[in-house]
Amino acid sequence: MTSQLSIDIQYLPGVGPRRMEMLKKELGICSCGDLILHFPYKYIDRSHIYRIREVTGDMPYVQIKGMILSYETFDMGGTRKRVVAHFTDGEHIMDLTWFNGGKYAMQHYKARTPYIVFGKPTVFNGRINIVHPEIDQVGEECEGGIMQPYYPTTEKMKKAGMTSRAIERIMRTLMSKLTDDIPETIPDSILSRHHLMSRNEALRQIHFPTNAKSLEQARLRLKFEELFFVQLNIVRYAADQRRKYKGYMFGHIGDKFNTFYHDYLPFSLTGAQQRVLREIRKDVGSGRQMNRLLQGDVGSGKTLVALMSMLMATDNGYQACIMAPTEILAEQHLTTISQFLGDMDITVRLLTGSVKGKQRATILNELSDGTIDILVGTHAVIEDTVQFARLGMVVVDEQHRFGVAQRAKLWSKSMYPPHVLVMTATPIPRTLAMTLYGDLDVSVIDELPPGRKEIVTRHVIDSNINNLYEGIRKQIDMGRQAYIVFPLIEESENLDLKNLEEGYETLCQVFARYRLSKVHGRMKGADKDEEMRKFVNGETQILVATTVIEVGVNVPNASVMVILDAQRFGLSQLHQLRGRVGRGASQSYCILVTPARIGEDTAKRIDIMCSTCDGFRIAEADLKLRGPGDLEGTQQSGMAFDLKIADIARDGLIVQMARDEAQRVITSDPDYEKIEYQMLWQHLRELKKDHVNWASIS
Repeated sequence: MTSQLSIDIQYLPGVGPRRMEMLKKELGICSCGDLILHFPYKYIDRSHIYRIREVTGDMPYVQIKGMILSYETFDMGGTRKRVVAHFTDGEHIMDLTWFNGGKYAMQHYKARTPYIVFGKPTVFNGRINIVHPEIDQVGEECEGGIMQPYYPTTEKMKKAGMTSRAIERIMRTLMSKLTDDIPETIPDSILSRHHLMSRNEALRQIHFPTNAKSLEQARLRLKFEELFFVQLNIVRYAADQRRKYKGYMFGHIGDKFNTFYHDYLPFSLTGAQQRVLREIRKDVGSGRQMNRLLQGDVGSGKTLVALMSMLMATDNGYQACIMAPTEILAEQHLTTISQFLGDMDITVRLLTGSVKGKQRATILNELSDGTIDILVGTHAVIEDTVQFARLGMVVVDEQHRFGVAQRAKLWSKSMYPPHVLVMTATPIPRTLAMTLYGDLDVSVIDELPPGRKEIVTRHVIDSNINNLYEGIRKQIDMGRQAYIVFPLIEESENLDLKNLEEGYETLCQVFARYRLSKVHGRMKGADKDEEMRKFVNGETQILVATTVIEVGVNVPNASVMVILDAQRFGLSQLHQLRGRVGRGASQSYCILVTPARIGEDTAKRIDIMCSTCDGFRIAEADLKLRGPGDLEGTQQSGMAFDLKIADIARDGLIVQMARDEAQRVITSDPDYEKIEYQMLWQHLRELKKDHVNWASIS
């Protein structure tokens, strides 16, 4: 059977060299095994045959039995011709129309021969008409059952005659050639525990289902298989990492942590913060390296949790480091941590690309001799010249801004890999986190500190922009600041967008009595930082920017976020931008400005933004609207295998079921030796042959 599935696709009857090249180039199908994993994207019920008198122009799809009476040809200009066949069921007449392929139709579909025609009916010149119908000889139309599969194809394939129906016929041929059962990949014990179909039956039913129930059972089996091997790969990797890497033992909570907790903590920890700290405490006291992802919405108190985690390190004689993606964010971390610590006897220093000369030399010496307890920095901390005396804890903020290789450099600065806390303010849906960051333990801060007011989000039509400007003036006159965000820097030839350069000049006139800053990604780093600092320090009241302010800018005095052409932004970006306000005690506002006419998807995004500030609800909605591959920051992590049938956004229960089963297998067979599971390890090796898993963090 393995040899049957490994046969080159060109040797399957009905394919040949030309179609083989098309399948390989357009769909990546090279073998019969590849073809059998090319699943239909929909099915249409072919159980009912209509009479022409029953058909109306607003019906979805119909099939009619009858014969062609005659053909007519109409010129369409140049060499193009429209071919119309007059088709009868014995009582009434309808038309079949071809704008392309009419010559083929006249040659292959003979008059006075019984056929079944299938397609979407319309009405043209008072008569029922089907454009580019599917036509079968009577007796062939339902050989695969009443549910006809429809396969993904490309425009190039369709032009070459490789339609969904052509693939269906090739698939029927393949199924008829597979005389033995398709090999199983999952042990009987797992199949029976979850009442799953065999792989052989599932693959046959997914292409040519007997009925709707069989199709649903086939889908469940194949989705589980896909997600199970993804999770098995992740759980196996994480278990190997835990066994391979010992971690520093933080055996006790000491004076520094307790002094901070009892005397310097500015407010009571939320229940979520307390829970996360308990999880971290358990990790760092286990003797194994911690690898933990800390998710928390903007303003949820992640930095405080990170600081208290670093104090666990200093209490046990180790140094800690927090790495941020930009100098501005690093400086803000330094300011926040220094304010939290007050006059405590803890040495905190900043190391960025701007720190040079004697100051840099001093910091490097203090790091290597152990004087510095906590280092705050950017990419500069991973340079070879930066050496720690005893690095025990690393916090990586906004981790998707750093590459795997960059993070790995930090681990090499210590005898054992340090404990790792990865933080993100981009909420990741649980099912996606289990798949993309499955080798990390996940902690979630899902409460905001008391006293924070929810940001009011409103949708404004661009024709009402003057009223919006008046509202901004009132806020600034109250001592507040505002962001105004543009989607592009310069005018695009393809998109009708306001551009920042022209918009900035206009805004300078609109807000003539105020001071404005301008920031975008094409500015020199020093110029950009200077403009940002002016806004952070309150020297300017309005910051006009592109999405470079999406992450990291903390200005508690800013109370208004205006996003122009909001229809051009995804949910994740809109939520991150909104998170730049609402960081102080005053009521804050986020205004989404769009044209009056917007698309259905845009309207959904705007409605979601206006109805909730919950980043996790927004992330779930974003995942369903856009799919996992489009979410910012997920591509660089990469799943080990492509998903062909499972959908992380909609198959959360199956993801969890697969995760639990993978954990069960690894616990039962940690050394991959049990005969019962050998088929799992063999199939996993086959899946991994052509893939590199970049999902690992350490």
